[in-house]
Order: sequence, then C-alpha cells, then structure tokens
Amino acid sequence: MTTNEPDPTQQNTEKIKEFLQTLLISSGLEVEFKILTRDGQVQTEARTSAQAPPQPSPEISVEFIGPDTPLLTARNGELLHAIEHLAAKLLRLEPDQHDRISFDAENFKALRNRELELIAQAGAERVRATHRPYAFPPMNSRERRLLHLALAAAGLPTASSSDGPRRFVVAYPEGEQPVEAPKAPSTHDRTRAIRNSFRRR
Repeated sequence: MTTNEPDPTQQNTEKIKEFLQTLLISSGLEVEFKILTRDGQVQTEARTSAQAPPQPSPEISVEFIGPDTPLLTARNGELLHAIEHLAAKLLRLEPDQHDRISFDAENFKALRNRELELIAQAGAERVRATHRPYAFPPMNSRERRLLHLALAAAGLPTASSSDGPRRFVVAYPEGEQPVEAPKAPSTHDRTRAIRNSFRRR
C-alpha cells in the first residue's frame, strides 16, 4: 500500500523558489537562479583537501547568475549569506541544519572553501611551530564550522571566542585544553539584572 505523502525536499524547493522570485522582483537585482537537489543527482560533493574531512552535499543548492552577482559576493559574500540565512529561517532549519541548503554565485563559496582550507593549514603549522594558541580572523558560523572540522582533522583542539560578527576560532596545540569564552548574557538575563538592580534601591 502506497501513500501520496508530499516529498519534503520538493516542498522546500518550492518554498525557496517562491521566496527568491519575490525577493528578486522586490529588490530589482538582475540575477537569475537555478535550484539543484541532491536527490536529482546533479549536486556533487564539494572539493576538499587531504587535511579536511569530506563535506556532505546539501539537499538543496541554489546557483545565481547574472550581471548583479558581484553585489551578492561583495564584502565576503555578505548579501549571499544573508539570503541563504533568510531561506534557512523560512524552512525553519535549526542552526546545525543550515548545511542542508547552500547558495552560491560564480563559484564564490567553493573558492572560499578552498581559501579556508589553506588558512586552516597555515594556522595549524603556526600552532605546531610556536606551541602556542592561534586566533583566526572573525568569520560567520558556516566558515567557523569548516575551520573547526579542518583543524580537528589535523589533530588540533579548537574553541570559538567572542560574540556576534566578532566571533572567531582559536586553535590550540595538541593535548592542550581549549578555553571556551564565557557566553554574553542574553537579553532576558540583562533585563532581569536591570530589574533586580532597581528593586534593591
């Protein structure tokens, strides 16, 4: 007995398609997009070096082409990542599920992944040469995750430090315990602390 249950990947693909059509009309960006699904066997695994573990291919990939793609990739792909983040929110993906979708333009993300591999290798070599922790520049959550994976494959413990857009990865010498930075208080915690300070007056 078969059921006619809708395919979740197909449903998500339709949601992304409608979202992007609306976004491009309202923004006036001169780009077109192509949506690829892993089930359609058109999405291949991302290239990785021997230092990094293989990355699973996303369930849904979006490729942008057109005259305005430089606007998407400017400032380290800020707009491209923002659109991808909005799509993840639309699909109600948890932060650790954001790798299920991937947006790219003119191979920007693939080139950045290769750059991150080289950055991780250089950082690992520096840690081994100096026997001291090394802090990488601030990066978004996706890039930090790739750094963590590459450095773990190289045998180095890591931790993230700071908050928001200033958050960065620190690599430690082998055998050294990473120091996790204390989390900043949440808005709820700050509000409660302010209220308590008024009550004590």
